Amino acid sequence: MAREKVLGLGGVFIRAKNAEALRKWYYRHLGVDITEWGGSTTVHAQNEETYWSVFEEKSEYMPLRQRTMINWRVANLDRMLDQLRAADIRVEDRIEASEQGRFGWGYDLEGNKFELWEPPQ
Repeated sequence: MAREKVLGLGGVFIRAKNAEALRKWYYRHLGVDITEWGGSTTVHAQNEETYWSVFEEKSEYMPLRQRTMINWRVANLDRMLDQLRAADIRVEDRIEASEQGRFGWGYDLEGNKFELWEPPQ
């Protein structure tokens, strides 16, 4: 009998000090459509990928106090970062580019670092 395995990422769940305020923040600044049940559903287009990775405890890729980080796929990284800056949202000045695409980072209402990813064209 074949061994079972997961089929993909099923969801991301965030614990918040003020869940309603954080939902509104993600809607207002990142365009995450919040439904009546308090969350969002995203349907991937064909051939889009979702990545999963485990980092070493001391990795500096995200703040040490933060146990998880969400990576959001965007169509235009520069425009998204400009939009966030215009709303006085903390974003990092650096952008990293590689064969996987372009990456930038920001912080939500509660100080959680998130990653923005513009896949290669």
